[in-house]
Amino acid sequence: MDIRNSTDGIYFILLGLSQYPRAQTVFFCLLLMSYLVILFGNGLILILICYDSRLHTPMYFFLSNLSFLDLCYTSSNVPQILINCLVNVPIISLGQCLAQMVVGLYLGVVECLLLAAMAYDRSVAIGDPLRYSVRMGPRVCGLLAGTSWTAAFLLTVVPVLTMPLEFCGRQVINHFSCELLALLKLACSDLRLYESLMVGTSALTLLAPFAFIVASYGRILAAVLRMKSTEGRGKAFSTCGSHLTVVILFYGTAIAMYMMPQDKTSHDRDKLISISYGAFTPMMNPLIYSLRNKDMKGAFRKFFGKKADL
Repeated sequence: MDIRNSTDGIYFILLGLSQYPRAQTVFFCLLLMSYLVILFGNGLILILICYDSRLHTPMYFFLSNLSFLDLCYTSSNVPQILINCLVNVPIISLGQCLAQMVVGLYLGVVECLLLAAMAYDRSVAIGDPLRYSVRMGPRVCGLLAGTSWTAAFLLTVVPVLTMPLEFCGRQVINHFSCELLALLKLACSDLRLYESLMVGTSALTLLAPFAFIVASYGRILAAVLRMKSTEGRGKAFSTCGSHLTVVILFYGTAIAMYMMPQDKTSHDRDKLISISYGAFTPMMNPLIYSLRNKDMKGAFRKFFGKKADL
């Protein structure tokens, strides 16, 4: 990223909820509990998938990627937000701010692409079950996951690092962390070209995967309606229910955050949407996938049953 003025001595104040001390105390407690649930839930999913050979399937391969991603995403900003709640004037250097922003943006786009890959996996499993093991072999799964991580880098990190930024005026970020839109509102350089680029990138990273997911579920619905067995239909809907719930939670907040019209003023609404997108959704993922999934419940009982026997 090309910083037009010197990076020496540039710091930002992260406003957060510092103007509302009581609300900030409640927010700290809720965020801390959410983060502990994220660490425990997603960590447990990774352990169970590695431990139980019955979970060595494409569906759980992608779920393990998603759990690892959620751990990385929340750990890139939530600990810093918690620390900031305990200090009177939370400040962050320009270098730290840019690193936090780029990492968060990159991991968010990876999740968009991973959810699309998971939708494709479910559409093949239900729409073409006889060839599922061939079409979703280890090589294909690895390619889809690797493409998600690599494409996200090219679509987010590279454009952001080439963006010319010049900051002037009061360097106060009305946010909990260094989020892209909040930081751009402080820039006084001409970013019209990059704002247009960001809209195009958002379409590629949000709307295109979302449209692909909708198309995949259209194919799934058509396949389910062709099933004569009521039990088969119920099993198909149960298999896809967890993923669809996560898609609605994630894309609902992400589209509200990045695809809505923006102005130069940061609003408290943006902070609420961001914290839902960055902490609430990763917390819900392990709960959704474990509570609605018989295989995960079986692996859980098997794992802790053996531990108890020891």
